[in-house]
Amino acid sequence: MTRRSALIDTRVIYCGDCLDQLAGLPNHCVDLIYIDPPFNSNRNYEVFWGETKEKRSFEDRHASTQAYIEFMRPRCVQLARVLKETGSFYYHCDWHASHYVKVMLDQIFGENNFQNEIVWKRSTAHTDARQGSKHFGRIHDVLLFYTGGSQDYPWNQLYQPLGEEYIRSHYSQVDEEGRRFQWDNLSGPGAAAKGNPYYEVLGVKGYWRYSKERMDKLIAEGRVAIPSKGATPRYKRYLDESKGLALQSVWDDLPPVNSQARESQGYPTQKPIALLDRIIGASSNPGDIVLDAFCGCGTALISAQNLKRQWIGIDISPTSCRVVANRLRKECALRENEDLWRAGRGFIVRDLPRSEAELRKIPPFEFENWAVIALGGIPNKAQVGDKGIDGRIYPVSAIEHRRDAAQRREREAGARELGFMDQWYPIQVKQKDKTGRPDIDSFEAVMAREDRTKGFFVSFDYSSDALTEIDRYFRKSGNVIVPLTVKEILDEQIAQKLA
Repeated sequence: MTRRSALIDTRVIYCGDCLDQLAGLPNHCVDLIYIDPPFNSNRNYEVFWGETKEKRSFEDRHASTQAYIEFMRPRCVQLARVLKETGSFYYHCDWHASHYVKVMLDQIFGENNFQNEIVWKRSTAHTDARQGSKHFGRIHDVLLFYTGGSQDYPWNQLYQPLGEEYIRSHYSQVDEEGRRFQWDNLSGPGAAAKGNPYYEVLGVKGYWRYSKERMDKLIAEGRVAIPSKGATPRYKRYLDESKGLALQSVWDDLPPVNSQARESQGYPTQKPIALLDRIIGASSNPGDIVLDAFCGCGTALISAQNLKRQWIGIDISPTSCRVVANRLRKECALRENEDLWRAGRGFIVRDLPRSEAELRKIPPFEFENWAVIALGGIPNKAQVGDKGIDGRIYPVSAIEHRRDAAQRREREAGARELGFMDQWYPIQVKQKDKTGRPDIDSFEAVMAREDRTKGFFVSFDYSSDALTEIDRYFRKSGNVIVPLTVKEILDEQIAQKLA
């Protein structure tokens, strides 16, 4: 797969608002678009209600929905512009605003280009259906599937395996070789309706689905016979030749990503790779260009890369862009390198904040995530109540243990198994010009509480009192606090300090 089409660069992650980034793409250049825009977000529009705030008035909720639609409309207009006429578009949403989104997309893409409302059952039960609630549990998401206008869009029919009950009820016959089969109808509508031929088969005259030549061949092969006396000829459809059931619009066979899943990135709205494999497999072909304009933790891009598609990702969050880059390196063995990208063997990230001035302007929680991920750590999911820990670094040996923990859990004693979980170092991040001694004192208390012998601190700079206290703390306790500056991280001068 090459790095670019004739029109646009691919294998690129753009950091920024997709409204701005899409403006740089030409018309009708993308084969498949999938978006899963965050509804309950404060990144670009007002904070919308969460499931714990459903008692808000209808007027308040309607105003919030209107703000969301107003935010999404110009972005969807741009997405429709870059979609090929032979392209496909999937909008992933939940119950909050799916009906409003459908009306908006009908206006933008044309209601005649609407193909499916797909229901994805994302969980078997939900806490919002707890005792005392007065509604049914909300356990599904909706995917709205549109095409670009041409009927010549890619379509690869997918199938689901047949269930045991279906096999028992539909393939109840067994031939002399022990093969399960079902009798299928051979007759066809009359000539006036469909033009099916009229002739005699095994003594029975009628209209048939196949030509006489084809029918004679099937009879010779033993595929056409009369099941019982007085019956009409029928066709033997064997179980072992079945592709399965054609995939329908209700998907209840793809479980969500839980916190214990190997693919989990810690994102509460992360979608399973199998879901994206299904969408990309059905609506594109190898070499096609896939675009995710709200790429989050990058599942669509991982799927596209694995399925040999070209891809483009966009996300406004620097943290998300770095998470996606890390996943592409680890899960796809794809290197982030400009020269390799130009040669068609790598990928690049564009427009990340790469200066101290830019990093000073991003939201504090984004800054914390950026710093932790830059160190190779795991960010704290909580924005509040983090108890002075913004992230954790696990030594390589501990990561290996975590990866294989599930397999060893059945083989090793509990105490030995849980030992790896204690191998981590805390990270504290301060988005301030100069960290002072009080900040270091507080971090020392965190290390004492957590019984850590080493910790990492990130700031733009440190006061002389702060550095003196770090030295005094080491001489007194033997514990190490490693002070890192943003400049050192940007200049990639931290390898020795991380050792």
